[in-house]
Parts: sequence; C-alpha cells; structure tokens
Amino acid sequence: MDNLWAPWRVEYLTQPADTECIFCAEGDDRELLILRRTRLSRVMLNRYPYSNGHLMISLRRHSADLGELTGDELLELMREVALCRDILARSSGAHGFNIGINLGKAAGAGIEDHLHLHVVPRWFGDSNFMTVVADVRVIPEALLATYDRLLPFFSAAGEL
Repeated sequence: MDNLWAPWRVEYLTQPADTECIFCAEGDDRELLILRRTRLSRVMLNRYPYSNGHLMISLRRHSADLGELTGDELLELMREVALCRDILARSSGAHGFNIGINLGKAAGAGIEDHLHLHVVPRWFGDSNFMTVVADVRVIPEALLATYDRLLPFFSAAGEL
C-alpha cells in the first residue's frame, strides 16, 4: 500500500466538533477565511475545498430555508455568485465552474442549517487518477496562499 502524507489534516481530525455555525462565526477574517462581507452576505473560502479557490457564499442571517429568503437576499446571493465567478476567472484562469446549492444532508450539504452556495473553479485535466484510483483530491496551493492571492480582488470589488 502506498502512503499519501497529509500532515496538515491532523488538525481537522483531532479538533473537537464545531458547535458554532461557520457562516455566523465572528472573528479574524483571515482565520475564518472570509474574503468579503456585505450588508447581507459573506464570501469565504471552503476550508476543505474540491479545488483551489472553492468559495462559499452565505447570507449573514442564519437560515436554511430557500423559500424564506427575501427578494433582496436572493438577488444579493446571485450578484455575489457572479462576482466570485468573475474574480476566479481573472485570478486563476479557470476554464469553467461548478456553481450550486446542496439543500439537506441527502443532497450533500455538509452544513445543512445555514444555506450557502458553492462556486468551484475547474480546469481541463483537474480530475486525475488520484481521485478515481485513491479517492484523494490533490489541492496544489495552500489555503492561506489562496486567501492572500484572492483578497486583493475582493477588496477592489467594493461594497454592493
């Protein structure tokens, strides 16, 4: 059997389960991986990404019910999706994007109590044998390096 060393994962494996919603947490934006805050929403990097630059957009208001959102909230979520797609296209040269919402655990929601959207940049050839053969995803850029690379783009975007 071959070993794939990923020593940074030990922090995830040994930490106590979070009781606070990651989309409601307050603190240092860099530690929380928050790239942008608006009056109604926030954009953050996914701590366990499918690819470099995997972003999540959530409302600041804690809600899991898509039908409960106001028109302003729905509009802002979609504006943020468009902004994220634009920034990722410019900053990383992504060839395409997966954009979606997982509603409920059966649909793949890792955090089902707070509605959020995913914007995942994709490149030709980014799915390789590691995912198929070893059920391992290779992320070539460190998470905080991705944060530092994307932050100037979000800072330049300004407020809605």
